[in-house]
Amino acid sequence: MTARPISASTVSFGLVSLPVKLYSTGQSSAKVRFNWINRDTGARVKYRYVDGRSGEPVERDNLVKGYEFAKDRYVTFEPEELKAIEAQSTETIEITEFVPAAEIDRIYLERAYYLGPARGGARAYRLLSAALKEMERVAVARHSARGKQRLAMIRPLDEGLVLERLFYPDEVRSFDEVPLEKGEVSDAELALARRFIEQAASDSFDPTRYRDEVRERIQALIDRKIEGERITMAPREEPETTIIDLMEALKASLGTRRAEKGRAAAAGGGA
Repeated sequence: MTARPISASTVSFGLVSLPVKLYSTGQSSAKVRFNWINRDTGARVKYRYVDGRSGEPVERDNLVKGYEFAKDRYVTFEPEELKAIEAQSTETIEITEFVPAAEIDRIYLERAYYLGPARGGARAYRLLSAALKEMERVAVARHSARGKQRLAMIRPLDEGLVLERLFYPDEVRSFDEVPLEKGEVSDAELALARRFIEQAASDSFDPTRYRDEVRERIQALIDRKIEGERITMAPREEPETTIIDLMEALKASLGTRRAEKGRAAAAGGGA
């Protein structure tokens, strides 16, 4: 099924204007959602807006958006004013520089979109993708849309382009805020860790090997409930809090990994 664009924009670099359309790169598995139900009537409970000062219900027609400019003080905006504010956005993707792909740390990545050429932009689109791929560079750009300006990166993918929205530096938290305990790593421990990584290493990433097992398990329980079965909590073992010897844990991990590989090889040989 052909993907539907979520918005349209224009990529500009130099004197070149490239009309593009943005597409979602995917969708998360639908989360299993539970609703609040009135136990007595079996009907779903609905939310209502309530005045924060009087506690009285507020009808949707009486709602207006506001901006808090001081404590509990708001300036309100009518729908046409909000549209005028958003209209200031130029809906453009302005490339400012080209940098080596490895120069942008993954910590800056926020969200990705596929870029597709709009009518009349196919040649410039292919040219930009091919040039970036050949030079192993990515484009850094300002993406203006819906009243906001975001930092973005455009990189080649196959014969196309991907736009990845980036955090600004002041939006990225410093790792210095993460508390780290001091600990010494011995050469023997490092050698065992390397052996474990080598045993579990793969030459490529195959996402089809993974699925949302938690969601599948929850859905199976829901299906059992629909069939009339009562759901009860299975006994769960408490996690051990005993501090174990790191070397012994690594050795045991290596043995477990070897056993798993042996079972996998035996299963493959019998197929």
